Amino acid sequence: MQATTKIAIVTGASRGLGKDMAINIAKKGIDVIVTYRGNQEMANEVVKEIEAIGRQATAMHLDMGDFKSLDGFVTNLIATLQSKWNTTSFDFLINNAGMGATVPFEKVTEEIFDEFLNVHFKSVYFLTQKCLAHINSGGRIINISSGTTRFSNPGYSVYASMKGAIEIFTKYLTKELGARNIGANIVAPGAVETDFNNGFIRNNPQVKSMISSLQPFGRVGRPDDIGSVVAFLCTDDAKWINGQRIEVSGGINS
Repeated sequence: MQATTKIAIVTGASRGLGKDMAINIAKKGIDVIVTYRGNQEMANEVVKEIEAIGRQATAMHLDMGDFKSLDGFVTNLIATLQSKWNTTSFDFLINNAGMGATVPFEKVTEEIFDEFLNVHFKSVYFLTQKCLAHINSGGRIINISSGTTRFSNPGYSVYASMKGAIEIFTKYLTKELGARNIGANIVAPGAVETDFNNGFIRNNPQVKSMISSLQPFGRVGRPDDIGSVVAFLCTDDAKWINGQRIEVSGGINS
């Protein structure tokens, strides 16, 4: 059953880039399901901001690091869609949830590797698969990658490798889902000032200054630089954009 109102799911949307994506998507007239891992209060605040715009929203718990929890999340998702929107389907899946750490290659452990694998690739891959039957024709999958798949940043070998896998995965989604009129794209942010990776950029003036010096615009990115692009990809204006890697990095390392 397909609702007339379009609905987006934004994973990891209680703060940072995901929060800005969710709010910008709502500004396009789309209802939003916000997922969070640890802070329900912050997620509820995002819901309130979306409702203040005039759209419906709700917050749902989702831990991408707990692979075995995905089936339960999808079951709860369908129940939420049914109770709040009187439908069992939605239109946009934005795979944004993630975690960060700066770990030199020689210090990467199997435990660290597996955590990044689960959060950034395995759970994204299978969450998308488990949601597929509920994505409407004309829907879109937007996977969030990173500028570090194009240029190397020491300490990000695991993170960037998983994001590189997501970029290849997205190309295959484009080919395999086109017959269902479902498209897929990558949005790859550059250095952005958020609390990601314990606020590594935001809380380090020297790092922030160094990155700004490399930027043609002379500053680091902000969440609103990214969220507006993701929201655009959820509109009919972007209907012919498919299978693309869109880097939103201000031109760094061009």
